[in-house]
Amino acid sequence: MNNWHKQKQWYASQDLEISKTWYSSVAEAYNRVRPRYPQELCDRAIEVVQLHPDATILEIGSGPGNATIGFAKLGFSMVCLEPSRESCQFLESNCSAYSQIEIMNTSFEEWKLEPEKFDVVLAANSFHWIPPEVSYGKTANALKQEGHLILLWNLQPEPRYEEYTILQEVYQKYAPSLSRYEGRNKQEEVLKNFGDEILKSGQFRDLISEQIPCQVTYSVDDYLLLLDTFSPYQRIEKRDRELLFTGLRERIEKDFDGKIELSYLSAFHIARKMSLK
Repeated sequence: MNNWHKQKQWYASQDLEISKTWYSSVAEAYNRVRPRYPQELCDRAIEVVQLHPDATILEIGSGPGNATIGFAKLGFSMVCLEPSRESCQFLESNCSAYSQIEIMNTSFEEWKLEPEKFDVVLAANSFHWIPPEVSYGKTANALKQEGHLILLWNLQPEPRYEEYTILQEVYQKYAPSLSRYEGRNKQEEVLKNFGDEILKSGQFRDLISEQIPCQVTYSVDDYLLLLDTFSPYQRIEKRDRELLFTGLRERIEKDFDGKIELSYLSAFHIARKMSLK
């Protein structure tokens, strides 16, 4: 079983009460340092779907609004579901300029289904938290006939391989389970797996996938904050995480002048609701 399947099983197996508050303790860091989704990607998704101006969007797991704003600024009406109260506070602040947004502090699982109401269901790095026996069926039921599912992904930003090999020494000492490198080819494989899952659900058809390579530079402080928002880092013992971050800080300050350049793929999967026979 590859790492992607292991991660997918872990997310889907979490108790709802745990998953609802998983990011609450790092909500401020998530809002500050997690990459936003490129407006180019959001614009292209709207173009592919041919979304009309008065369309309504249901967003699952909005977080602080990293994807929300890319759609809200274009005038679309949105219902945003976010189970973390702390993340909701940032979402409300970040989206305060958009009166057509309704924010609901709830999980998708607990949200009362409004059948065939929405033109689009949007989820940005959140769909994998929902058990597949719930996610695809409930999403399809929420969509109008011919409605679309849009899944946005920012894969984990990584340093250049040469820099990774230097930092790997620290990982091997304090957190060997986190010592892995994906690179572009692996990230493309992960994205393909995401798309395959949509079609395997039997609820959607006409899959379209596109991706954009992205780069970002972080200070050592922001980079460690970024790592702290990722689930695998939250899952290790606090003491091990502290030792790991101390070691990473020392190497980044010594070898990379206190900053690090990262690259990742930002992508979407778009699929149309399966027509009734």
